[in-house]
Amino acid sequence: MDEEEFQNKYMHLKILKNIQEYLKADTNAGAAVYPIRVPEDLLYHFAKTEGPESADKLIHRIFKAGLSAWSERMYQEVFGSQENLETFIELLKKKNRE
Repeated sequence: MDEEEFQNKYMHLKILKNIQEYLKADTNAGAAVYPIRVPEDLLYHFAKTEGPESADKLIHRIFKAGLSAWSERMYQEVFGSQENLETFIELLKKKNRE
């Protein structure tokens, strides 16, 4: 594995770890990015029937579901398997000891 590939995988590993920690946390902490696109009728009707706070929670749940699916796809593209991930982590540990 050349240095460029190593750095690319390392960057993706850090992203995946951060996503994993975010998804495990039961908090609304984190940065907000606007605008978020959702079907107007969904947001309007949900806010009308459930209230604006519930609409905000719904958007957050949708975001977390999408983030989870996206991170799983990235994991598959970058590492492909648990064995490949473990091999890379061992390589990372070895490099850190040097």
